[in-house]
Amino acid sequence: MIDYSQIAKFFETEYPLNKEGLAALMSLFVNKDIAKGTSILQSDTEEKELRFLNSGVIREYYASESKETNINFYTKPQFITDLSSFTGDNKTKKNQEALTDVSLLAVQKSDFRALLEEYQCGKSFIEQSFQKLLKHKELTEYNRITKSPEDLYRELLIYKPHWLQNIPQYHIASYLNITPETLSRIRKRIS
Repeated sequence: MIDYSQIAKFFETEYPLNKEGLAALMSLFVNKDIAKGTSILQSDTEEKELRFLNSGVIREYYASESKETNINFYTKPQFITDLSSFTGDNKTKKNQEALTDVSLLAVQKSDFRALLEEYQCGKSFIEQSFQKLLKHKELTEYNRITKSPEDLYRELLIYKPHWLQNIPQYHIASYLNITPETLSRIRKRIS
């Protein structure tokens, strides 16, 4: 049986939709259980489904031949789709990997687009999602450019302590764009 409780709560608080549109959207989702270490999204591919994280931890990162840099971690119920690729029909630059066993709800892009044609509320969901995404991205970029790794780590302690409890330290170091050894020194200074 598919667990819709988290996504229903998400829509009630974040994006209130009309009841018919929400019921139609819920009927499109299928449950996906993903094993730890599994790639969920790979760069240079087009995002083909709208995914909602029910439970588990996912890391999002950019990768080059020589380096992977973490850009986000998903630890609470929320949408994890690369909306730019999903709505723009272009290839993503992002990668996503399950850091734990993960439970997702997913709907295919073609099914979601058909729903958008039928229910106007779906368009506002996409617009609001983009606005939140852009606001978050701008704040993240600003912080990474203007704050030191130690300041960023202090913010994680305040605003995202669950990251520090659930995500390996070498991934946190990558997110802060420092070595694990530097992170260790920062942690010693702060404690």
